[in-house]
Amino acid sequence: MAEAKTPEKMLSAKPPVYHQNSHSPNATLQLPSPIITRRTRTASTSARAMENPVVSGVVKSFSRTKGHGFITPHGGGEDVFCHVSDIEGEYVPMPGDEVKYRLCAIPPKFEKHQAVHVQISNLTPEVHHKWEESVFCGSPAK
Repeated sequence: MAEAKTPEKMLSAKPPVYHQNSHSPNATLQLPSPIITRRTRTASTSARAMENPVVSGVVKSFSRTKGHGFITPHGGGEDVFCHVSDIEGEYVPMPGDEVKYRLCAIPPKFEKHQAVHVQISNLTPEVHHKWEESVFCGSPAK
């Protein structure tokens, strides 16, 4: 017969043990990421994105070190998230660059969208860096 659990026994019980498969100190706090990258996007989600029309906008901000940025659509509305893996071409986007992209719904609710297949259509006059250049010193990576 199972012993009844009293509040005293529940408080004195040992906390659950979490086995870490990673060297990260926060391995037990793995939260699902709302950011879907080109690598983790399902084939069906990619197919749905390709059915959407090509829209245009202006890069509001982009951080190469963080790996993402935002695009302000020409048609108005909320800024659209853009992940580094969805940028096509040889140059790193800069604020003010005009871009063309398709919208892809972000799971799980598919209420918000992110930009995919992003292509820079008009560069700003500032010097643009290529992807193969070093992030910190501005000289080509070797």
